Amino acid sequence: MIRFAHPEYLYWLALVPLTAALFWFVARKRKEAREKFASLGMFDRLAADSSGSKRALKSSLLIAAIAFIALGLANPQVGIRQEEVKQEGVDIFIALDVSLSMKAEDVKPNRLAKAKYEIGNLISKLAGDRIGLIIFSGESYVQFPLTTDYSAADLFLDVVDVESVPTPGTAIGSAIEQAMKSFNWDTPTKKVLVIITDGEDTEGDAMVPADDAGKKGVLIYTIGMGSSAGAPIPIYDASGRQVDFKKDRAGNVVLTKLDETALEKIATLGNGKYFRATNSQDELDAIYKEVNALQKSEFGSKQFTEFEDQFQYFIGAAIVLLLIELSLSDKKVPWLQKINPFRGITVDREQ
Repeated sequence: MIRFAHPEYLYWLALVPLTAALFWFVARKRKEAREKFASLGMFDRLAADSSGSKRALKSSLLIAAIAFIALGLANPQVGIRQEEVKQEGVDIFIALDVSLSMKAEDVKPNRLAKAKYEIGNLISKLAGDRIGLIIFSGESYVQFPLTTDYSAADLFLDVVDVESVPTPGTAIGSAIEQAMKSFNWDTPTKKVLVIITDGEDTEGDAMVPADDAGKKGVLIYTIGMGSSAGAPIPIYDASGRQVDFKKDRAGNVVLTKLDETALEKIATLGNGKYFRATNSQDELDAIYKEVNALQKSEFGSKQFTEFEDQFQYFIGAAIVLLLIELSLSDKKVPWLQKINPFRGITVDREQ
């Protein structure tokens, strides 16, 4: 496993393309100045010892040195020892609806964005609990399995959008079944499933898998996103401007309504609770407070516990490159000129 002790220094890598652009700009201005001073053929005779290739090489060495310095300051570390670490916690799977209806804006900024914000906030509060994410629309997929690597969980959460699942629809039952297959039943940990959706189940009956999960001891909490009155689904263009609302085949604006009755029944079958999403409350936080009061079980997970610094290799490489760059001149090397197979061949660049 590789990690960076000081990842903030990786931003310095932005200097690499900026420096390359600066060198290109300077070279272009130098060429324009030469063309104003004399013709290319005349300038080549006046500055016969000048080497454009060596100037390019010196620039490349300096750019590479900057990259190695940034990596060295970030201090890459390699895990050298892995052992089983005992932790206490519960297993929490979150099933997140990513159907197009989750883009409705009756919950600000929209249903999906509000849900992702709450999940991210929950991840930042976890300490020992394992969390996993299932995304579903017409089908369900495990976005990331149960883990205590909360940084990785955040990264996988960030990329979730309505395009994450290609099949349209809302298959709540499929999401419950996916969670049941993904829980580790070999460990005695308490298992919790949180379903975040607008509740418009268009693919089959979710009550049967919810009842089966409840009988196996899984606690199911549901969070309803949206309003019972319904809201239109905005359509945006590539520049982020709203251009229309989703319409049906008859040309009528589609209203997506929250089905609270179904979500309340699913939560009841799973011995949990139903929460209605609002703009002001963090429903996942309220659920976690209840979950946190549960009796937690001990489990073990493999983790790297010792890391070895690798910064010295990158800093050393940067120093070597800088020394090479300083030792090189802009002049041509005479002995290389003697063995140059193209020596003596001239090209009339004024034609």
